[in-house]
Amino acid sequence: MFFHRLARVVILTGVVGGLAACGGGFASGDSGLFRRSPGIPSERQLEQKARADAQREALARASGQEERGSTIWDLFSNSDDPNTTVEVNKYLWQASLEILNFLPIESVDPFTGVISTGYGTPPGGGRAYRATVYVQDPALDARSLRVALQTRGGGAVAAETARSIEDAILTRARQLRIRDSNL
Repeated sequence: MFFHRLARVVILTGVVGGLAACGGGFASGDSGLFRRSPGIPSERQLEQKARADAQREALARASGQEERGSTIWDLFSNSDDPNTTVEVNKYLWQASLEILNFLPIESVDPFTGVISTGYGTPPGGGRAYRATVYVQDPALDARSLRVALQTRGGGAVAAETARSIEDAILTRARQLRIRDSNL
């Protein structure tokens, strides 16, 4: 029994002595758990490196040199060029698809706001048209919408025709917005 108590005291003393040798201890506010290892850079060193990297990239861009290859860390940075994507107004987008539903869709890209169609004849019309719609802004107004029309022979389409299609799309987009606000 005496030896068990003595063994406990010796073990406890060894543990306390070992913890005391680790650092300032809990009383000083430093537990020693968050100390930097010798190979890990400090915050100041990381900031200096980031600043130097940013300057290096700016110089490379200004001189027309190739940018460095991407790394896994690029996934966590927000370095997207805001000029490559466009926020698309959902009402203009839906109205464009509904108004031009008589034209076969060739490509749709909601990230750039472009809808391209093939040739089709409008109901009650005799001429085949092709359309490209560009929704360039999230606002619901006429400046956000561009419609380009082309005839099968490659001829120009009257400005009034393109304007009437834009007006029809804008009117339908406003109807869709009003319908959604009544929900």
